[in-house]
This record gives sequence, structure tokens and C-alpha cells, in this order.
Amino acid sequence: MQYRRANISGGSFFFTLVTEKRRALFGDRENVDVLREAFRNVKAKRPFVIDAIVIMPDHLHCIWTLPPGDGDFSVRWRLIKTWFTKHCRAELRAPQGYSRHQKNEQSLWQRRFWEHTLRDETDFARHVEYIHYNPVKHGYVDTPGEWPYSSFQRYVAAGTFPANWGSGGVIFEDVGCE
Repeated sequence: MQYRRANISGGSFFFTLVTEKRRALFGDRENVDVLREAFRNVKAKRPFVIDAIVIMPDHLHCIWTLPPGDGDFSVRWRLIKTWFTKHCRAELRAPQGYSRHQKNEQSLWQRRFWEHTLRDETDFARHVEYIHYNPVKHGYVDTPGEWPYSSFQRYVAAGTFPANWGSGGVIFEDVGCE
């Protein structure tokens, strides 16, 4: 059976990407910086908007909106994952021949990723909340504002969320993607 992904030009999508064997690659700030640079590099060549993001030690969630006439998020993810793999600290990469991927690329990522096409504003808002609450859900912090690798502070600055949002326990429905 061949896996098929949505191809909706100019759509908004929720993604979950997981590191291979749930390695805590992003528990290291340097690797988070390399991942951010991978995003910047790919966005410069293939534009998209990162509407919301959270980078956890072993996975990340984000929402992208693609430009009108463009629905190809899969190529962007392949480029981001490849760029990160090539530029992260050498000691994190697997020995030559370890990977099951083409061209002996080191496997730092699970092969596939979860994607969900956001249907409407309510669906979009639910997923933004899920992203920002994720560090609390996993027990890393008590409130979303304490997590350093998230777009939450951008939403607070825009007035979308109060600074203490999410500090009283789960306040939304889990979107069920982990």
C-alpha cells in the first residue's frame, strides 16, 4: 500500500515529527539552534509561514501555512531534515552504514511524519493550543510560558493568549496526534 498525503495549495497543516528511536536531540540548545537554521535555510528557498511551533527534546509540533498555488510540504520537510542531519554535531550522527535511508544518510529522524490538514479556524485554534500546551502535557514545565522553544511568547505578545494561559491544567481537547 502506498501512503498518500494531502496536497492542498496554500493550505494550513499541523505536523508532528519525531526523532529516530525518540532520541532527545533537542534537549541540547545547540541542536535547537541548528534546527532553527535549517528552517530559515529552507524557508528562504521555499517560502512558508510557521504559524505555531514547539520543539520538544525528542519531537516537534508545528503549523505551517503554504503560499497560494503551493501544496508541497513533503519536499520542505525532506530538505529541513537533511539540512539538520548534515549540520548537527558530528557526535550525534550515526556511524556510516547505520542508516536505512538512501545514500547512507544518518538516521536522526523517523522516516515519516504526522500531518493533518486544518479544516477551519476552530481546528486551527485547537492545534495551536495543543502545540503550546505540549511541554506542560509532558511534564517539562508547569506553564506554557516557561518552555523556551515555542511560539507561545509570540502569541502572548500579539494578545492572543494571556501570559498565564494553560497554568491551571488541561483547558482544551487533546487532538490525539502523539
